Amino acid sequence: MTNSSTNPKVDEYISKATKWKEEYEKLRNIVLDCELTEEFKWMHPCYTFEKKNIVLIHGFKEYCALLFPKGALLQDPHGILIQQTENVQAARQIRFTNVQEIAEMETILKAYIDEAVKVEKAGLKVNFKKETEFTIPEELQNKFDEIPALKTAFEALTPGRQRAYILYFSKAKQSKTRESRVEKYVQHILNGKGLND
Repeated sequence: MTNSSTNPKVDEYISKATKWKEEYEKLRNIVLDCELTEEFKWMHPCYTFEKKNIVLIHGFKEYCALLFPKGALLQDPHGILIQQTENVQAARQIRFTNVQEIAEMETILKAYIDEAVKVEKAGLKVNFKKETEFTIPEELQNKFDEIPALKTAFEALTPGRQRAYILYFSKAKQSKTRESRVEKYVQHILNGKGLND
């Protein structure tokens, strides 16, 4: 490993891992070769450049991954970046199921990490969708028409809370379910609370 020191919290994280231990070690060595600072954030190994998050190492049941917080800005010439869910706007993952896969991709991974550093150096930002770009479900709109104070209360919520409600209400396939979800949270919204408050 060149010029990078390891973080004791990451040592501990890897030593306690019951799954993906070998993969974590390999990913860690690759990332540290890119001369990033090893930190431990959000309960995961996180690698930074001038205090900016570049990449994290994550483990899931089915795979382990390198997660790029601004992955949406990377070129992805190998088509390996994965958007976790349709609602994730910025982050992208590269997933692995064994250490051999990681070893075979080492050069490619270093190129992606290098590009992520360049994105930070250039000060590039992900253009997040504005809350107005999320379609308000008809059932919520009907409730706004019925109770104008509800629309006012909803618009006073933080953009993240508005988005959480819109996504939750919209996920229901049937109108009846969407209606009951809206009904259930009317008082919550009027009280200025988010979906999970």
